[in-house]
Amino acid sequence: MTKTRTRPRYQIAHAVDNGPTVERLAKSVFTKGSPPRVLTTVQALLNAQSISQDAANAAERWYRDYVFGKCGYVEYKPDYVPDTTTKHDDISWQVVRANAWGHVLDVKFTLGKCAHTLLEMMLADEMTLAKIGERLFPSISRSLASNKANAQCCIVLETLAAYYQSERSKRARDKTCTAVH
Repeated sequence: MTKTRTRPRYQIAHAVDNGPTVERLAKSVFTKGSPPRVLTTVQALLNAQSISQDAANAAERWYRDYVFGKCGYVEYKPDYVPDTTTKHDDISWQVVRANAWGHVLDVKFTLGKCAHTLLEMMLADEMTLAKIGERLFPSISRSLASNKANAQCCIVLETLAAYYQSERSKRARDKTCTAVH
């Protein structure tokens, strides 16, 4: 019988600032806020007043459902107060996660595969309008491709906002009570 040799374990000190590294800061533009995020295409379109605030909110909602459904975690805001009335076990957590992914699939089936791909490129992959234009329109000039990507992204985001508004109105209509005589 041989003795198993133990290896030393090194403790990794937790970083005080979990923000982006100096190298990452040099490569991208970040938003002010906590946590700092890369300036997204949606934020750039909102700053240029190409889309409404409702469209930006719809994009944020879609992104949260996408990340939770695909990766299994939720990013809370710094002032978030957790609700301690319910606690999830493994099964209920996966059910809630599947429900979030179901919302993403509802959007995909309603708006189409092309809109879903554009949303993934804008929000999940954090691609700029120039990169989206290169990918969608490789045979035309960069500026024209970027302008076309800008127009398509605006249309998809406004359509997404309209979709969420129609879903809200459907839910409100279903909740109304009818008097029974």
